[in-house]
Amino acid sequence: MPRESKCGEKVAIGAEANRAYDSERWLVGGWAVTKRIATVVLLLGAGATFAPPLAAHHSFGAEYDVQKPITLTGVLTKVEWTSPHTHLYLDVKDEQGKVVNWQLEGYPPVALYRLGWKRDTTMKVGDKLTVTGWRARDGGSWGHSREVTLPNGEKMMFGPPAGTGDGGSAPAVDVK
Repeated sequence: MPRESKCGEKVAIGAEANRAYDSERWLVGGWAVTKRIATVVLLLGAGATFAPPLAAHHSFGAEYDVQKPITLTGVLTKVEWTSPHTHLYLDVKDEQGKVVNWQLEGYPPVALYRLGWKRDTTMKVGDKLTVTGWRARDGGSWGHSREVTLPNGEKMMFGPPAGTGDGGSAPAVDVK
């Protein structure tokens, strides 16, 4: 039964006070956890879920070498309009005349759209393209693209400049 304090407020005592306190708690897995702690745990869990994809994004210098610019001319075999990067694949003849399929990374689709790119319209599989950019540090047949020259001669940006983020002058890891 509530009683009046010296200030004139109603104050719960005894079992009534315990019921009020208990109504502010949840029973989770046999443990009594306050709403505040449960909220903190929930937020930490959500943060842990979404943090790895953000941390997984790489810098230019981690994968590409600003000292190894490339210009490739070849036939478009595939385009992946995915975030965080769009990829295009080009069949390019190497010095020995062997056809090598190159993977080139660029801006995300939303950025390309803002630059005037139209999916399945601006370039199509089978188009002959020239792409400038930078080669991967491991020397493989993949790179970071900057500009694409379309079959009609129009040049369009496909990726950011070299070094976006860290300058690209030093590798993040020792590549052998």
